[in-house]
Amino acid sequence: MTPPGARRIFHIATRADWEATLESGTYTTSTAGRTLADEGFIHASRREQVAGVFDRYYAHAGEPLVLLTIDPSRLDSEVRVESVGDDTYPHVYGPINRTAVVEVVPLDRHGRPEEFAWVLFLRDVAKRMGVAVLAMVLIVVVVLVAGKLGG
Repeated sequence: MTPPGARRIFHIATRADWEATLESGTYTTSTAGRTLADEGFIHASRREQVAGVFDRYYAHAGEPLVLLTIDPSRLDSEVRVESVGDDTYPHVYGPINRTAVVEVVPLDRHGRPEEFAWVLFLRDVAKRMGVAVLAMVLIVVVVLVAGKLGG
């Protein structure tokens, strides 16, 4: 078990894998297309590494993704920070218990956290209003032009 006060770590997961965790209580996908059994650990990252991990391994996933925020002090499995190339990454040596995941945020197609639903709703409303205003302006222009031609 990891000591209390350890920094939170992050893991990109498919929404389907996370939903399976809600049923089973444990998460066992190591990385894209690989299981804990295949790798021997689950890949994780620090917050500042998430974008690079997304770009390298998940940019073309073709399915909905979520970002798991993990509190290492709640993990039943050990976390080791290990060298990978010129950097270090946290690796979870065992399954991630659901209770260690303190936040799950959907990722957009660029790997950025999705905004709150109401913000997405307002964005959609603004787009529709913009189209409606453009249509009204076009109608006014057509009516004015038609009036000048006819009169």
